[in-house]
Amino acid sequence: MAAVQHAPQPAPKQRTNYGSFIDTAIVSWLQPTPRNTPLSEMKRRYHEDGYIWIKNVLPPSDVYDFRQTYFTYIEPTGLLKEGTSPRDGIFNPALDPSKHQGIGAAPEQSAEGVLNAIHSDDKYHAFLKHLDLRAMVRELTGWENEVILNRALIRHNVPGSKCPSGIHYDQLFLRAGDPVFVTAWVPIGDCAADGGGLMYLENSCQLGKELENNYLSRQEREDMPKEDRVSAYNRHMSEDGHLSHNVEQWAKEEGLGRQWLVADYEAGDVVFHSPWMIHCSSRNEDTQGRIRLATDLRFYEKGVRVDERWSRSFFCRDGL
Repeated sequence: MAAVQHAPQPAPKQRTNYGSFIDTAIVSWLQPTPRNTPLSEMKRRYHEDGYIWIKNVLPPSDVYDFRQTYFTYIEPTGLLKEGTSPRDGIFNPALDPSKHQGIGAAPEQSAEGVLNAIHSDDKYHAFLKHLDLRAMVRELTGWENEVILNRALIRHNVPGSKCPSGIHYDQLFLRAGDPVFVTAWVPIGDCAADGGGLMYLENSCQLGKELENNYLSRQEREDMPKEDRVSAYNRHMSEDGHLSHNVEQWAKEEGLGRQWLVADYEAGDVVFHSPWMIHCSSRNEDTQGRIRLATDLRFYEKGVRVDERWSRSFFCRDGL
């Protein structure tokens, strides 16, 4: 007897930064790839789709160990719910989510030292050198030696806050280097599709290239200074360097009706994506109050031209 084919469950509703729900017709599921998939198939998916979401790249226990390290740093700021474990990273419901959004640890300038310390912590840098992660990068790319940019980012997204990452492709922020890097997005803990993880715009790499070429042409016509051309914050860009924060309107108008792809990410998963893949984070609506934690890493093949502005570790107000 043939196996019964079950229709995929509809993706959960996603909210925009304006609080409204995104039209479910433009939301679907990201395709997962098991770790034991033949390498040739992995490479095909990455090059054709612009991303590959690989399951179980890292041991979940290692991921949760770093989640505990991060939120142990954060605990004195009062961000966590009283009586809960830093390993769980549960948001303090007494706080106003609107004051705890964007990159990093806490909203107050007095907490910037905590955020800077986390990014320079030995345990974080050991996590970035994880042998399983580095092996996967080399397998996927075929590089003999990979270089990771020192400006790696740790981001968290508390339930009810605005999405920390608006619509963008990564080359926007790394224009002083060649667009030949691979981004690894690593969720640090489980993150359901309604928990604030990344959403990818399907088949969007060519669109990203076209948008960038348009920006570059306009900058050349205006004879814009080099330092302004490589900036994601020049006069042609939005205030925070993103393409937009209105994910529904932008997808329908600029994205020509492409769907946003979401996922139920689990600790140990890694998404690798192209410099041109258009993506953003969704609004965290996690029913358990979990804070979405993730890190963004950029890998190059040794010897190519990198964006030297990203050669230093992240620190608050570094202008990038």
